[in-house]
Amino acid sequence: MKIAIASDHGGYRLKEAVKEHLISSGIEVIDYGCHSKDSVDFPNYAKLVGESIVKGENGLGILCCGTGIGMSIAANKIKGIRAAVVGDVFSAKATREHNNSNILCLGERVTGEGLACLIVDTWLNAEFLGGRHSNRIDGITKLESYSC
Repeated sequence: MKIAIASDHGGYRLKEAVKEHLISSGIEVIDYGCHSKDSVDFPNYAKLVGESIVKGENGLGILCCGTGIGMSIAANKIKGIRAAVVGDVFSAKATREHNNSNILCLGERVTGEGLACLIVDTWLNAEFLGGRHSNRIDGITKLESYSC
């Protein structure tokens, strides 16, 4: 499986650490940027990773910014994306098992590199449980076409 990864300037260092960890674990990583600490707009990178997943070019994605929140808000605007901000191992496991998340969002300013890599490993090794959780995913999918 290929993992798409991207960050803005606030998550650049964490993205690089996670990318190195994934590559050293034998996982193929497609880096959509950014490629420096120069200021950039995070929605552009959330879009690149989200679209690559929806199009089937990558199986899962990881987005990093200062808190993970901005990236998750932007990514969740893309139909078919279920992005989750995670800062602990339990939530990493639960968001894959219960929410079938396809993008993991991490915050460089709130999560250290060691914990981030442990979160990534836990998230990648967890699997969607289906069953009663499938009904909830169907409900999320229906919300994608909701308008007031």
